[in-house]
Amino acid sequence: MRTTFPQLLLNHAAQRPTAAAMREKEYGIWQTTTWADMLALVQNLACGLHQAGLKRHEHMIVVGSNRPRLYATMLAAQSLGAIPVPLYQDAVASECVFPINNAEVRFAVVEDQEQVDKMLEIREQCPQLQHVFYDDPRGLRNYDEPGLAAVDELVAAGKVFAQVHPQFFETEVKQAQPDDVAAMFFTSGTTGNPKGVVHTHNTLLNRADVGARFDKLGPSDEVLAYLPPAWIGQNIFSYAQWLAAGYVVNCPESASTVTIDLKEVGPTYYFAPPRVFEGLLTSVMIRMEDAGALKRKMFHYFMDIARKVGPTKMDGKSVGMMDNLLYALGNLFVYGPLRNTLGFSRVRVAYTAGEAIGPDLFSFYRSIGINLKQLYGSTETAVFVCLQPDHEARADTVGVPCEGVEIKLASNGELLVKSPGLLKEYYKNPKATAEVLTADGWYHTSDAGFIDAHGHLKIIDRVKDVGRIKGGPNDGAMFAPKYVENKLKFFSHIKEVVAFGDQRDRVCVMVNIDFDAVGNWAERRNLSYAGYTDLAQKPDVYQLIKECIEKVNADLAQDTLLAGSQVSRFLVLHKELDADDGELTRTNKVRRGFIGDKYGVLVDALYGGKTEQFIETVVKFEDGRTGSVSATLKLGDTKTFAPVKAAA
Repeated sequence: MRTTFPQLLLNHAAQRPTAAAMREKEYGIWQTTTWADMLALVQNLACGLHQAGLKRHEHMIVVGSNRPRLYATMLAAQSLGAIPVPLYQDAVASECVFPINNAEVRFAVVEDQEQVDKMLEIREQCPQLQHVFYDDPRGLRNYDEPGLAAVDELVAAGKVFAQVHPQFFETEVKQAQPDDVAAMFFTSGTTGNPKGVVHTHNTLLNRADVGARFDKLGPSDEVLAYLPPAWIGQNIFSYAQWLAAGYVVNCPESASTVTIDLKEVGPTYYFAPPRVFEGLLTSVMIRMEDAGALKRKMFHYFMDIARKVGPTKMDGKSVGMMDNLLYALGNLFVYGPLRNTLGFSRVRVAYTAGEAIGPDLFSFYRSIGINLKQLYGSTETAVFVCLQPDHEARADTVGVPCEGVEIKLASNGELLVKSPGLLKEYYKNPKATAEVLTADGWYHTSDAGFIDAHGHLKIIDRVKDVGRIKGGPNDGAMFAPKYVENKLKFFSHIKEVVAFGDQRDRVCVMVNIDFDAVGNWAERRNLSYAGYTDLAQKPDVYQLIKECIEKVNADLAQDTLLAGSQVSRFLVLHKELDADDGELTRTNKVRRGFIGDKYGVLVDALYGGKTEQFIETVVKFEDGRTGSVSATLKLGDTKTFAPVKAAA
């Protein structure tokens, strides 16, 4: 698909002007924007931005939730040959300074007062930031700042300009070429400053089109856009594929209404990282534990049937007549109502990516009739590298290379990718670009993996994170921290894990409990607690987490390659890891090195054999204030198992 984003908008508006393009929930009512409406809005915004001085090849940041008007501003910028740069709406003001200065941004379009305040706060550090346009005027009536104006003013001025210059918009759109830069996405910046990943119209739309054709997506499909637009995954699913396939994108009213909106929309195409699927399942299990005895008994009986029969049916294989009958009854009484409760009653294709998903979690969704699959990709590859075909979905692989993709493994096990969706460059960073892109077009993913006998890709960990145990009985054994962390996170009571072990004599972990799941577990046992810190240090909770770790250890012992990664000691952290405290990236990935330094006293205590350790931690609140949380943490030992020798 060698075209541009604005050209696709013109095509949709010409072919089906009255069809729904986007919907937005406002004050509890879904408002529809047709393709013709979207084109008119984009045209007026483009003309308004042109009058305000936005130039071709110039960057413009967009900060906010999924909103039709914010997506329209991205299209408007692209129509003028400018480059939209979406930033995370939950980032603190200081995190916006580097991207704005690095990209020499003069124009910002933001959602509301919260984002305006951030832009005004950093203006002295970003002197070139001249114009800030806001979509939602609430709370901004008395603001009097130079260059601050409403998007409505931009639209009104653009409408007048368009009437005087009716050919201007289409003339500008026609100047754009598929290989022109279309957007820039900043990486999470797990180490050092984030990098600006430069993508063209062709790299993004080629991958979006390949993904759409792979799963037969079209105008009749519906998606819910609820993840940050600054994350390329959401941007591909609700922007690039929206224009490539022409389906309807639904924008929830707020983050707190997503679950309700999911049920109302009933998307046919759905994407979420594993933590979202974990959260949905945890809420279901909590509700079931609180249900009556008969309802609980029926649920567990039919879920046993689903686990036995469901995945086989989803793989397109036949099952016995009695199993078919029991599954049909289960669908009537349990699976159908459950899919409806989750908002998945119409889902035809559901994807998860970003982290490994637990086998039990994966099979749960597939067993109740949800076509959950995995994909593999990154910001630099425009997401789509590997996809799982229908009937070939497995929890331990991420699919087969999709159309146009070549894969090979380096001598150190690193996965190399060649694809039409590869980044053009890292912005103003030729050194970093040369490190990941070879002269003959191969991209270094930094992931360690291999292709299995069925042609599916398996990812083990980040190459740099795959370490070795040094000393002790497992001297020289492979240590794969993310593999261990993900196996522990498969338990509903565990939210986050940080594993240490490289160049050490054993593996130790820090655990974050899932407050909702463990809180419900505690309440059913009449175990009182006063908040997260108190609950996390309860002896009963430690025993619960210890049992989870020992189950993982027993599982790891079955794999001679990873048996040395069994966990010897653990602690439960006194606070939840938080992106605002620098412990997670904005895409909720653990910053293991940062945490190792920040909680060095705890790491030393784990490896020093201590049974408890006092810790006081500075935390940042949502309103920008800081405080501290302190506790004396218990440190516990866990049982490890001898590696299981393979049969001769």
